Amino acid sequence: MRFTGKLIVITGGTGGLGAEDARQLVDEGARVIITDIHDEAGETLSAELGPNARFFRQDVTREDDWERLSALVKAEGGMHGLVNNAGIYLPQRIEETTTETFRRHMEINQLGCFLGMKYAAGMAAQGGASIVNLSSLAGLRGPVGIAYVGTKWAVRGMTKTAALELAPKRIRVNSVHPAFIDTPMLSAMGEERYQARLKEIPLGRAGTPADVARLVLFLLSDESSFITGAEIAIDGGLSI
Repeated sequence: MRFTGKLIVITGGTGGLGAEDARQLVDEGARVIITDIHDEAGETLSAELGPNARFFRQDVTREDDWERLSALVKAEGGMHGLVNNAGIYLPQRIEETTTETFRRHMEINQLGCFLGMKYAAGMAAQGGASIVNLSSLAGLRGPVGIAYVGTKWAVRGMTKTAALELAPKRIRVNSVHPAFIDTPMLSAMGEERYQARLKEIPLGRAGTPADVARLVLFLLSDESSFITGAEIAIDGGLSI
């Protein structure tokens, strides 16, 4: 997969899955805009990746930030791909979940993704673009964590609606559903639950950010040009 000269935007891109996406895309020749609220991490990563990467401070819940990003992208000739990666994960049981926690999940995980798809139509390069929405295995099943689970099911559904509505503009939209990927997010599970869950994975290991990035790059690339509205699990067999 080659992305020479293509512009890709990655939200929540300063660490974990987003940072690995950025590394692999730059290696494949892409120009990458990494967005996040973490300035220092963003500047450090963009400096590490070189001249084809730049950091843009963005809160994905703020429409004015999307408008500023859209102006930047248009000035660059339009984007060829968007990875809606920004998200939070606090897997609390129903009785433990506050309204504030629930609302925060909706704002970042769901509203942020919606705004990305809304503005993608105006940011897309001539000839179209590909959007990859990061959902989760929690968007296919019903584990503990009602706030997180609710938003990830929402991302799955919104992906399908967007795929239909944006197809005439030659914008493809797909959702990726990772589970048990070795990133800092897993620390929220606690060691005991982590070890118990690890034993349930048919392939016998945790996934890596590189595993997910290779799938994301495929969906961004022309090699997946006839795939839209799809939901793809990457979970070592947990969803079987």
